[in-house]
Amino acid sequence: MLVKIIDASYLKDFTVQITFNTLEKKVVDLKDQLWGEVFEPLKSKEVFRNFKLNDFTIEWPNGADFSPEFLYEIGVPQ
Repeated sequence: MLVKIIDASYLKDFTVQITFNTLEKKVVDLKDQLWGEVFEPLKSKEVFRNFKLNDFTIEWPNGADFSPEFLYEIGVPQ
């Protein structure tokens, strides 16, 4: 089964609560993952919390995203 994100909500700082198509909810802290040119703008909390859902993951206006598999792997079950 391919993992997809079906819902996501901003919690605080660089943390997002994500619901996957497996119906599992996980909290993902991306603070230590925001390195590299495309992720640099996301170090601003105002920019970070401005993500949207696309067909399978969360995405920011500048095109930055993380694979749903990666988010599932690093997420803490709720």
